[in-house]
Amino acid sequence: MRTYLVTGGAGFIGSNYIHYMFKKYDNEIRIINVDALTYAGNLENLKSVEDRENYTFVKADICDREAIEAVFAANDIDRVVHFAAESHVDRSIRNPEVFVRTNVLGTAVMLNCAKAAWELPDGSFKADKKFLHVSTDEVYGSLPEDDEAFFYETTPYAPHSPYAASKASSDMLVRAYMDTYRFPANITNCSNNYGPYQFPEKFIPLMINNALQGKPLPVYGDGKNVRDWLYVEDHAKAIDMVQEQGRLFETYNIGGHNEKQNIEILDIIIETLQGMLPAEDPRKALVSRDLITYVEDRKGHDRRYAIAPDKIKEQIGWYPETMFKEGIKKTIAWFFENEEWMKNATSGDYQKYYTEMYENK
Repeated sequence: MRTYLVTGGAGFIGSNYIHYMFKKYDNEIRIINVDALTYAGNLENLKSVEDRENYTFVKADICDREAIEAVFAANDIDRVVHFAAESHVDRSIRNPEVFVRTNVLGTAVMLNCAKAAWELPDGSFKADKKFLHVSTDEVYGSLPEDDEAFFYETTPYAPHSPYAASKASSDMLVRAYMDTYRFPANITNCSNNYGPYQFPEKFIPLMINNALQGKPLPVYGDGKNVRDWLYVEDHAKAIDMVQEQGRLFETYNIGGHNEKQNIEILDIIIETLQGMLPAEDPRKALVSRDLITYVEDRKGHDRRYAIAPDKIKEQIGWYPETMFKEGIKKTIAWFFENEEWMKNATSGDYQKYYTEMYENK
C-alpha cells in the first residue's frame, strides 16, 4: 500500500485532493494528513473520511522539524504532496513575516526531512519516492491586460505581493534540491482554484455568502483584473497525474482555460444564484447587482493572470474538464447543501471541531 504524506490537507485544495484520492484509489492507498489548523485549516472538510483505517490526521506545524521527522520515522512515506502554505494575499500584505516563515522555512523543513528519510548512502534516493510542491501562478507576476500572452513554465519569476514572493522562494528551494541533490520532486503552478470547502475570505465563496445575505459585494479597483479559474477537482486530478506520470525534476503549469475579469465572475455568480434559488426563497430578493461595491485597489494587485497548460497536456494528457459556468453551479449547489459548514467557517466555530474530535479523546 502506497503511503502519501499530505501537508495542509485540512485546507481547501488539500482536502479536495484527499477526497479525490480516496474516491479514485479507495483502500489501495494510505494518507497521512499533517496540518497546523491555522485560520483556513478546517477538519470539518474531512468528516467523511476521518474514520477510515487508511487515513491519519497529525496536528503539526511544518516548521516544527522534530514533529515532521517523527512522521517520517514512524511511516514509510512514498509520496509527499506539499500544499501547506499561508495563501491569502491581503493577509500577506499586513503580516509578511508569517508567510516567509510558513512558506519558505516550512518548505525547507519538509525538503530536509524527506531527503533524510529517502537518501541512500551513495547520495541517490530510494526508488519510487516523490515530492510534489504545489505552487501558484502568482510567482510569475502580471500579464498585459490586452495581450494574448500566457504564463509558461519558462516565464521568468516576477512576484509582486509578499505571498507571491514567499511562494517563489519556496519554488526556488525545491528547484535547488532537484539540481543539487537530484532530489525526486516536481513543482506545479496552478491558476485560481474554486469549488467546495473554500475558506470564505476568498473571492468566490465571499461573494456567494454575502449575496445570499444581502451584504455588500466588495470589488477591488475597477473590477477588471483578470484571473484564470480552475475547478478544484480538476486540479486534484492534475496533481495525481503529475505524481504518477510527470517527469522528475520538471515543473508543470495547471491552468483552467477560464480567463475572466473579476466583475464578470461576480455577474455570473449573481445570475447563477438568481437562477438556482426557488421563487419562495426569501434570499432570492436579496441577490442583486446593487450590492456591488467598488473599494480601493489592493496594493501590488496584479492585473492579469493566464496559464498555458500546454506542457501538462502534451506530456501527461491532463486538461481542464470543468468550464466555469458548470463549475460555479456545482460550487453554489455545494454551499446550499452545506450551509452549516459556511456558518461555522464564517463564525470561527470550525476551530471547535478539532477540540471536540481530537483533544477530548
